Amino acid sequence: MRIRLDPWPVDTQDGQLTLKPFAGLVFNAETEVWAAIAPRDIPARLRRVLVVDGKPRMEARLLLDDEAGGLSLAGFGAFVAGAVDLCPHGTRQAELLEVAAQRVLAYSNEGGAAVEMTRLSPRNPHTGRLEYTPHVFSGSQLEGAKSKVQRLMLDAEAELSHRLASALPLDEHDPNALPDTLVLQDGPVRIGGAGRAVLGYVKTLHTDYLGADRIGLLGTLKPGERTPVLRFRVGDQGDERSSEGREQRFTWYVRLCDPPFYQHPLAGVMRLEMHAPEDSDFVPRGVLDIANLSGRLLCKLASQPHKDARAPQNLIPTAALEQAMGRAMGSAELVTRRIRSHLARELGRVEIGEAVA
Repeated sequence: MRIRLDPWPVDTQDGQLTLKPFAGLVFNAETEVWAAIAPRDIPARLRRVLVVDGKPRMEARLLLDDEAGGLSLAGFGAFVAGAVDLCPHGTRQAELLEVAAQRVLAYSNEGGAAVEMTRLSPRNPHTGRLEYTPHVFSGSQLEGAKSKVQRLMLDAEAELSHRLASALPLDEHDPNALPDTLVLQDGPVRIGGAGRAVLGYVKTLHTDYLGADRIGLLGTLKPGERTPVLRFRVGDQGDERSSEGREQRFTWYVRLCDPPFYQHPLAGVMRLEMHAPEDSDFVPRGVLDIANLSGRLLCKLASQPHKDARAPQNLIPTAALEQAMGRAMGSAELVTRRIRSHLARELGRVEIGEAVA
């Protein structure tokens, strides 16, 4: 037995590797030959790449009480969805797009209290006003507010990716199918976003789509090489009922770098994902062109271990975007102070009003 290291730090939410077997069916889409495919250069036609990511944060847990004495859970939260706009050929400086915080008052639909927008006006006018927009979530779970903020962030990511990406033709032989604008979206592509040039990059390998007979190829890939494109159906559990009506996906793997000898052989490997048209037995030319350039592109954007603990999968633009999104939300400590001060003032006014009455 040999012991190998998972390169990601132990204080991250998950490790880089889990490999829970996918219960559904996975089909060959590009070729029947399961072998490494060499990288190709990035065509001049692709002029713009946008890296999209989001960041959620819970800022306070709340308890709401209505006039009848009923209690319900709520929470103050914030999220950001933004992008880094870059040239894949390095001819211009990268820039940040639409990195602005949105604040949420998430509350349960089981409470009877009337919920309105909450504005936290600071004493110092230069520190800005915080506005929490009400959003309802179902049930009374303790983590309901946190899940609602996460859901709003994912929806904002998907909307931004869909809006920024070029349309993607689904023809099998169109020589001009490669778009001029490609979006790299952190995580799997979202439900309902087909028809756009959005490439989801999954940094962790938590689900095994390959099986024991295919996964060995990942350990032999050289930097920039990829596997052939495969096709699967989202949520497929291996029976007709679980996969009926579900969207299909194309997926493939690329290697970003060679791992040190003491790390597991899948370190440095990333899974990629795109929407697949329904009832088709071919890979559209645009998807194949993106797959062919993905190795070169992602190797250029990969991070280094001395700069990022989640290297190489946490791309350089992603790390820069994460820092910018953190700044956009502001200091969590200062926001907490603002919330406490606001609630103290509001409750103080209520108690004074009741005493006067």
